[in-house]
Amino acid sequence: MIPVLKVDNLAVSYGDTQAVRGVSLTVGKGEVVAIVGESGSGKSTTAQAIIGLLSGSGHITGGSVHFDGRRIDDASEKTFDRLRGAHIALVPQDPTTSLNPVIRIGEQVAEVLRVHGLATKRSAKIEAVRVLAEAGIDDPELRARQYPQDLSGGQRQRVLIGIALACRPELIIADEPTSALDVTVQRRILDHLDARIIESGAAVLLITHDLGVAAERADRVVVMHNGVIVETGLTADVLSNPQHEYTEALLAAAPSLNRELRQPRLASEPILKIKDLSKTFRIGRAASLDAIESVSLTVERGRTMSLVGESGSGKSTLARIAIGLETPTSGSVEFDGTEVSSLRRAGLRALRRRVQIVYQNPYASLDPKLDIEAIVREPLDAFRIGTSTERSARTIELLDQVALSKEHLRRRPAELSGGQRQRVAIARALALRPDLLVLDEPVSALDVSVQSRILDLIDDLQTELELSYLFISHDLAVVRQISDTVAVMQAGRIVEIGSAATIFDSPQHNYTRELLAAVPGHSREKETIDV
Repeated sequence: MIPVLKVDNLAVSYGDTQAVRGVSLTVGKGEVVAIVGESGSGKSTTAQAIIGLLSGSGHITGGSVHFDGRRIDDASEKTFDRLRGAHIALVPQDPTTSLNPVIRIGEQVAEVLRVHGLATKRSAKIEAVRVLAEAGIDDPELRARQYPQDLSGGQRQRVLIGIALACRPELIIADEPTSALDVTVQRRILDHLDARIIESGAAVLLITHDLGVAAERADRVVVMHNGVIVETGLTADVLSNPQHEYTEALLAAAPSLNRELRQPRLASEPILKIKDLSKTFRIGRAASLDAIESVSLTVERGRTMSLVGESGSGKSTLARIAIGLETPTSGSVEFDGTEVSSLRRAGLRALRRRVQIVYQNPYASLDPKLDIEAIVREPLDAFRIGTSTERSARTIELLDQVALSKEHLRRRPAELSGGQRQRVAIARALALRPDLLVLDEPVSALDVSVQSRILDLIDDLQTELELSYLFISHDLAVVRQISDTVAVMQAGRIVEIGSAATIFDSPQHNYTRELLAAVPGHSREKETIDV
């Protein structure tokens, strides 16, 4: 049988730099093949080369790519235009740059259906709502009328997945398709993908840093490192009995729900108190959305409180209100005894010195025009901390704290890896010696080995600097590793709150149990332990 996709000895370069060397793989009808490896290993470059979307100076320097028996690596752009979407679908990693911010969601979905002849101008709106519903979007009629910035990161990613599956392609290239999704939605999306494979026999090339997803969903695994394949085989064989030391290192770094809980830090007085907090957003002229309803929690000094829950559950909205970036509809927020919502310009400026936030995507939150020294030093300049010489010394000290060296000072964000950019974001957040850090999905976009190093860094900094953390994540294995206490949010409410041991080992609420059951690879891990 002719494979749907055949890649033979593929080589790709960016300018004079070779990014992929001698990659060979096949994907058969109805088969899922996962490519795993660290950032920079060549996973996404391989996927982009297959579909003719190499960026910048990227070009294929050797080998061949065949789709459904036809060679396409030398195909014209006109040929690729006919193939992309209708026959080969790409689910990109970053929905922020893949959706038009000035066009409503429903219209963007409808346009794809019209272009490929799957809907008329009259029926496209109705079909777009159906596509959004199939992708797991809540209230699809409302979401279709909204713009991308009105949706959470996970919701935007679901839109892209819905668009990719709408044309029922023979090959789906999914580049980190669920890295921004919470585990329950991730499970629904992957279940939907599995159903499509069974129904149509579509082939899937899955690019992922989540070994749990690969373990649960892939038939075969391809492990890449520094542009080459170091190991490949049946998923169960590779992940249970790895032959290459790099594969062993990836597995050792992957977070797991079966790891022993960290020793909880001693309880202390609250630094942040949230009481009966609610937030309602107006949507258009008549509609409204209750993002948070009657939420109460505390963050204690020197400890980590984690918020978990699905995308759109209110986690990030709660965090923004807690640090004064959003105003509540009702309720109160006290930071170290001061009501945050009552603060004005001078008070808010003082609060900024003591509370900082680290976002999920450091590439979007760091100014691409500034070098690293200017980015990290900027808060010191803004608050006029010390002399110019002292600020320069403090900047070097901050980079050292996050395991970066002086040689990074003159680089710009685009010249750093994802993990290095996140370290810069943390260094900048530490510049004013804050008491509280809000960490909003700080490792969800990172591969497992870099993720492990960042989590170790966060833990070490908490001990060294006596920091308090409000940690937001949809990755329960990560939350288990980092937390003292955990609050589980669903539809704007806290449904369960307690110590990490209670939440993970003795969950009381059905929703918490559903979240834990949905963690990719968890059932496989438990089976291994039971044996």
